[in-house]
Amino acid sequence: MNSKKFAKLGYGLLLLGLIAAPFMGAYPVFVMKLMCFALFACAFNLLLGYTGLLSFGHAAFFGGAAYVTGHAIKVWHLTPELGILFGVVFGALLGVVFGWLAIRRQGIYFSMITLALAQMLFFACLQMPFTGGEDGLQAVPRGKLFGLLSLESDWTMYYVALVIVVLAFLLIMRTVHSPFGQVLKALKENEPRAISLGYDVNRFKLLAFVISAALAGLAGSLKTVVLGFATLTDVHWTASGQVILMTLVGGLGLLSGPIVGSAVIVALENKIGDIGTSLSRLTGVEWFNTLGESVTIVTGLIFVICVLAFRRGIMGELIAFMDRKKK
Repeated sequence: MNSKKFAKLGYGLLLLGLIAAPFMGAYPVFVMKLMCFALFACAFNLLLGYTGLLSFGHAAFFGGAAYVTGHAIKVWHLTPELGILFGVVFGALLGVVFGWLAIRRQGIYFSMITLALAQMLFFACLQMPFTGGEDGLQAVPRGKLFGLLSLESDWTMYYVALVIVVLAFLLIMRTVHSPFGQVLKALKENEPRAISLGYDVNRFKLLAFVISAALAGLAGSLKTVVLGFATLTDVHWTASGQVILMTLVGGLGLLSGPIVGSAVIVALENKIGDIGTSLSRLTGVEWFNTLGESVTIVTGLIFVICVLAFRRGIMGELIAFMDRKKK
C-alpha cells in the first residue's frame, strides 16, 4: 500500500471514528474542543509547515475571533453561523494587518513582530469593556443554526462542528496540493530561487498568512459556540506556544501531524490531574498530586522528549518507519 492510499485510509477511519464517537461513550464537548484545537493547529501548520513562517502571534486570530463571535451572538443576537462568519472575517482582516507589517522581515524578526502585535491585542481585550476584562465573555448561547436548528443539544452541536471542521480540513488539503501550495513549498525550501523565477514572494506569503489567520479565526469562533465563553487565555501568548507545541509534536509539514499533536496535548492537559493522582499512589510521592497545577511542566517535558526522540514528530517518525520497512 503506497503512502497516498494509506493516508486516505487513515483519514477515512478517523472520520468514521469521529462520527461514531458519541455512540461509543465519548464526551461530545471534549471531542468538539479537541476538533477546534486540531483545526487551529492545522491552520498554523499551513503557515509554518508549508510556508516556513514561524508566527508567535496566532493566538490573536484564534482568541480575537472567539471574542467577536461571542459578542455578535450574545449582544447582537445574531445566529451562530453569522457569528462564526464575523469571527472568520475578523481573523482574516487581522491577518491582513499583521501580515502586511510582518512579512517584510524574516526569521526571528518576523516572529517577534507577530508576538508584539498579538500582545497588543491581548492588552486591548483586557481593557475593553465588551470583552469582560479578566472575567472574559461568559454565557454565550449557542442559538439556532440558520434560525431553525437548535444547537443547545450537545449531539446536534457535535455533528455541526464535525461538518465545519471536516470542510475546513478539506480546504487546507486542497490549498496544500494546489499550484499555490506548491509555490508555498518552494518559498520554504529556497526563497531566492522562487524570486529568480519571477514569483512575488511577499504576495504569496501575505495570502498564506491571511488564509491561516482566517482558519485560526474559524477555530476560535467555533470554540466559543461550543463552550459558550471566550477568555483572555485564548488571546494570551501561551496559546500561540501551545499551537506550536501541537504542530511540532505531531509532525511539522504533514497534514496529519497537527491532528495527532493536538489530540496528544489536549488529552494530556485534561488527564494530567488523574495521572498525578495515580503516580502519587504508586510512588507514595505527594508532589505528583500537584501535576494538575503544573500542566506546562508536563507538556514541556513531553516537548523535550519529542524533540530528542521524535525529531520529525510522531507522524513524521511513523511515516519514516514505514518507508524503511518498504525498503
